[in-house]
Amino acid sequence: MKILKTIKFLICYDPVLFITFIVACISAVFVPPSLEYFTYIDIHVLSLLLMMMLVVAGMQKVGLFDFIIATLLNLVHTTRMLALVLIIVCFFASMLITNDVALITFVPLGIMMLIRTHKESLFIPIIVLQTIAANLGSMLTPLGNPQNLYLYSISGMNIGEFLKVMILPSALSFLILLASVFFIKSEKITPFSEKQAVLIRRKKVMPWCILFIICILAVLRVIPYQLAFITVFVCVIFFDKKILFRADYALLLTFIFLFIFIGNIRNIPEISNILSELVKGQELAVGILLSQVISNVPAAMLLSRFTENHSALLVGVNLGGLGTLIASMASVISYKLYASTEKAQTWKYLLFFTAVNFLFLAILWSFAALQMTI
Repeated sequence: MKILKTIKFLICYDPVLFITFIVACISAVFVPPSLEYFTYIDIHVLSLLLMMMLVVAGMQKVGLFDFIIATLLNLVHTTRMLALVLIIVCFFASMLITNDVALITFVPLGIMMLIRTHKESLFIPIIVLQTIAANLGSMLTPLGNPQNLYLYSISGMNIGEFLKVMILPSALSFLILLASVFFIKSEKITPFSEKQAVLIRRKKVMPWCILFIICILAVLRVIPYQLAFITVFVCVIFFDKKILFRADYALLLTFIFLFIFIGNIRNIPEISNILSELVKGQELAVGILLSQVISNVPAAMLLSRFTENHSALLVGVNLGGLGTLIASMASVISYKLYASTEKAQTWKYLLFFTAVNFLFLAILWSFAALQMTI
């Protein structure tokens, strides 16, 4: 009974972590554990992920994001303007602080604002559009989401090459998001003012901003990631040790299990050959479709080992974050936040979420396919 309760807890806490652990264990049956397992794990990617999570958690704790959003929301006078601000903030913030953190930060704020203005009927459309905005905005930069950081690291692309691949899908995504806001009815509301959110101390914010710049320089390969990691880790201990407990270690474990699974799969010739043939020349479509089933981060990590066309795969797994709820685990965050609200209509949310996501996916997939034929 205790084992069953533990398994149930793990599935509820983080289903992706649980699944990756299981598949890693299954793959170990065919490729017995050995010292070679350590060569599977990409320390570079894990280090970048961890220090980004620590620094963003620090910036969040000192109130920097509250200050930014409160400043922007002082300009709001209608429900449509409120939706526009929340969507735009998610879109651009996700480029630097990841789609997960953008949603964790700004979806609760949107919920709070709608409750204050008695516009709870707009929960579903605004939260769904915030989620899409975070998933699509994050695809422009290597910092935006885990799959980007991973593919950027292993592909050898420089920042210019990366932006060249993602700039057109990102620009089109932004235009579609802007157009979608016009479907939200414009009703007058009282402007938001949160004095406490503005009361942040520059002395506390500045060190975290400097560490964030160090992280960016490490991602861009301007400074060695080892030096950046040591600097960030020591500074976090010095500034606020509690920040160490705010990183998403479940995500890091997920990556480790995926590294083991993928490394083992590559050492099974029959499966490796099938995947190589399946992916070759179909990176965009396979990346999108596989993401619908196993989420775009595992899809990126698995497929990247069987193709050299990382540009097409990059677009595929990013667009693959649209569609089903599990296509991007960031989408699950928004769903959980909405489901925790009073009188949440979860089935209505899921139906609306799925319909709008697949509409966005159809448009962007068609555009991406056309772009690659030119």
